[in-house]
Amino acid sequence: MTSEITLFVNPTAGSGRGAHAAQPAASALRDAGFSVRTVLGEDADDALHRARRAVAAGTGALVAVGGDGLVSLALQAVAGTDTPLGVVAVGTGNDFARALGLPVRDPAAAGRLAARALKEGSHRDIDLGRVGTRWFGSVLASGFDSRVNDRGNRMRWAGGRFKYDLAILAELAAFRPIPYRIRLDGGRVREVDATLIAVGNGTTYGGGMRICPDAVMDDGLFDVTVVGECTRATLLTVFPKVYRGTHLTHPAVTVHRASSVELAAAGVTAYADGEPLGALPLTATCVPGAVRVLTG
Repeated sequence: MTSEITLFVNPTAGSGRGAHAAQPAASALRDAGFSVRTVLGEDADDALHRARRAVAAGTGALVAVGGDGLVSLALQAVAGTDTPLGVVAVGTGNDFARALGLPVRDPAAAGRLAARALKEGSHRDIDLGRVGTRWFGSVLASGFDSRVNDRGNRMRWAGGRFKYDLAILAELAAFRPIPYRIRLDGGRVREVDATLIAVGNGTTYGGGMRICPDAVMDDGLFDVTVVGECTRATLLTVFPKVYRGTHLTHPAVTVHRASSVELAAAGVTAYADGEPLGALPLTATCVPGAVRVLTG
């Protein structure tokens, strides 16, 4: 293993926490005897190109310093390779790090964990979802939740979980059940009117909303949470339970496990790891052991 580690940094993550987090994370790695090279990039495409170039050149690890958006970008560079991924989670949601029990908003601790894991060979090979050429680590959202994401992303004046709570209330005013077509593992096509369908490799999205609370990141399967047709009143009852993961007991909610999921619905944009993925239809495939994550 090479002793050079690549820090993949989003300086704007978490209202500027990314830039401040890079220094203590880098110091922890250097104190452990590693040399550290930083990759920024002029934009997302340039940053990904630089990250992929570092991976191709044989970097000892790619350590993402930022939020779930940067982790998503890092996954595109390391998925399917032997290069381990470290995570210094300093964004708004940090769902990927939380699902793996990694330090959140403690860059020095995250840097020390990554350094220790590299020295001891401690890592966890986890599954990833793949849609076309895009990889995702946490949850693919579609339906009411993706429309909330659309609206939340337009709310530049609000931040964090509060932004999504406001977006939920706004979307309720225009809420209608969505006619879906869904196929699991190549089986029969089912037609269902649903509020949302979430495909979980990990447990949470939106900064801790436990939409797929029983998902396991190395079992080779997605947890597919289907929230069926609901009235606005029912949705107001069910949706707050997502923060605790207790919504699964509601009769409108069903969970399926599958290694591939085909989804189709008109006028619905999918999000994966909080990032826009594209309009349905799509097919998501669970790829076992697709990435090696540095863990304690």
